[in-house]
Amino acid sequence: MAADPFAELLRQLRRNADRSQDEQADAINAASGRATVTRREVSRYENGENVPTNHTLGHIAVACGVPLEPLLREAEAARVRRRKKDDAEGEDLDDVKRRTLLGGAVVGAAAAAEPWGRLAYALSKGAKIDPESASVLIDHAAELHVDELSEGARSLQNRVESHLDAITAALPRAGGHERALTIAAGETAALAGWVAWDLGEHDKAAAYYRVTSECAKEAGHPPLRALALGYASYGAATPGKALEMLSQAAQDVRGHGNATAAAWALGRYAEEAAQSADEAGALRALEQARFAYDFANHTSEQAWVRFVTPYRMDSLALSVYGELKRQELTVTADSAVDRLGKGLPESGVVVLGDLASALLRGGDVDRGAYVARQFAAAAESKPNTMGRQRAQSIAAWLPDTERDLAGHLLAFAS
Repeated sequence: MAADPFAELLRQLRRNADRSQDEQADAINAASGRATVTRREVSRYENGENVPTNHTLGHIAVACGVPLEPLLREAEAARVRRRKKDDAEGEDLDDVKRRTLLGGAVVGAAAAAEPWGRLAYALSKGAKIDPESASVLIDHAAELHVDELSEGARSLQNRVESHLDAITAALPRAGGHERALTIAAGETAALAGWVAWDLGEHDKAAAYYRVTSECAKEAGHPPLRALALGYASYGAATPGKALEMLSQAAQDVRGHGNATAAAWALGRYAEEAAQSADEAGALRALEQARFAYDFANHTSEQAWVRFVTPYRMDSLALSVYGELKRQELTVTADSAVDRLGKGLPESGVVVLGDLASALLRGGDVDRGAYVARQFAAAAESKPNTMGRQRAQSIAAWLPDTERDLAGHLLAFAS
């Protein structure tokens, strides 16, 4: 019996994305945000034993980077054939054309061994994709940046890289949506780099940041380069290189609609300047960051600035004052604790980490150790992509009398 053409189409889309059935199930689940599809279910789809629901087809379209409408039409045709008990041996010319069109949408997705390579390959291609599919891809890229606030790097990595593959597959057919999809691809690649860096995969992170900058250049969107530079500055070879990156990032986000991003870039510059013993430069940059944040709305600007909450601004100030051993540290610490309240909001773990480090560097060892214990408990209960780095920093500043706590933090960081 000949295979059903729709089942063959689903198999072709998976193979063009260079995925096993297990990986395809993971990609579909990453698109939906729920672990509802198994390898067995993918096999049933590809063997013609079952036709995905329209809801699942939407997630398959995102996972494979193809338009949804043609998939819906083909699925309905498959259902009609099943109802008529058609053995699918008489596949007509329209079936061939439709299958070729959809299959062609993902040609090149596996042109390189890694997601950043596939994205770089796709940047120069051009065709068409429907507005609905483009919107789904762009919206999901934004959602991943929001999820980063409350999800650990290990669990986030597969979802981010799967979505990057989906956008990469769609780029050759982007048409009028090319710029928006290229920006979404760059934002996703930057997050993939950040996650990789947090997991210790530094070469991989650098490759993602490079392709993010390529997306920024291709789309003519400087804030995207600022995102890559801001993330990359944490792993800069020298403090001077970090300052250079952050200075450029601050230039890239000047202008309307970028106040939150500007506050972050300037706050990070202040952190690095403080670590370079440039007290005047650090305090000036911190003042500029706070001024920019007065005009910011971190919930309505780019999705990737959602982490720049008032709590995160507190943590930047704590980091600067702690490094410089400024007298403002005590007042800022008290204010940060008051703002956190009894609960632990988004970015709260980061604030506790920076507060502990700042207190320890500033010489308030007893209070710093107390906050470090709070941080250790919070970092384990509320995963995020900054806990590991802060755990290492705190451990390095703890006194010999806190060896057990330092060992616990280093074990967590590893």
